[in-house]
Amino acid sequence: MKLTNKIGVIVDSFGVGVQEGLKKAKEVGADGVQIYAVSGEMDPANLNSSQRKELKSYIGSLGLEISALCGDLAGHGFQDASVNAAKVEKSKRILDLALELGTNIVTTHIGIVPDDRNGAIYAAMHEACDELGRYAKSMNAYFAIETGPEPAAHLKSFLDSLSTNGVSVNFDPANMVMVTGDDPVQGIITLKDYIVHTHVKDGRRLRPLDPRDVYGFLGYDKNGGMSHEKLAEMAASEDSGSGFVELPLGEGGVDFDAYFKAVQEIGYTGYLTIEREVGVQPEVDIRKAVQFIQAYKA
Repeated sequence: MKLTNKIGVIVDSFGVGVQEGLKKAKEVGADGVQIYAVSGEMDPANLNSSQRKELKSYIGSLGLEISALCGDLAGHGFQDASVNAAKVEKSKRILDLALELGTNIVTTHIGIVPDDRNGAIYAAMHEACDELGRYAKSMNAYFAIETGPEPAAHLKSFLDSLSTNGVSVNFDPANMVMVTGDDPVQGIITLKDYIVHTHVKDGRRLRPLDPRDVYGFLGYDKNGGMSHEKLAEMAASEDSGSGFVELPLGEGGVDFDAYFKAVQEIGYTGYLTIEREVGVQPEVDIRKAVQFIQAYKA
């Protein structure tokens, strides 16, 4: 097996800001980068036309490209119809920014897809995702849902019900291992027609979990849903009480030999983007992760 996929890293994982994070991404050997574009300096509202052109030029000058932007608006995703209009509008602006910067993919969490297809939460999510999907499709682009909150087969049934594939999948094997206990290899096969981006991450589930305790669910939790920061805090160590732990590549429950073989078998040629949300030495961990993937490319 010899992987040919390009390797990406999430700039924000370095914790040093966008400009310095881009330099570090180049230093650790990445081909491309994913950047959060929700708030702060990367909020679409804070970047005018000339700033966007400058950023794209700077990324290019480093010999990098953007694998995707992250447009995760936290909370309950699109479960709450009362706030969806604003979230959908902001998501569209993030996708506009992505296209200007040279990528047609924005990754996001939409909230746990409910089992009850006739309920208000399912209807709210379906309506929002269908609108986002049509908008993305009109520009040959994608909103990519991150795997983990529900089994792959259930996510596929939701995607199949949408009118376009403009909402597709950002496949994260560790989230499946850590939360639902779903098999990432089978998940790749199940979702093969929707996968447009992937995260490379590892972890372990320590005990059976209710995904609602991890990601939140409208009407179930009191914390207003989960942010990436909160999820990272939960995954930081076996002592956190969260029931799962994120680990360096090769040290958790993801069988990467089988996983990368499945990635090849479905013909996925996109980015393998390293996500490292915990740890006190992110640069060291990310460099090792790049080397871990490169061993499969050698």
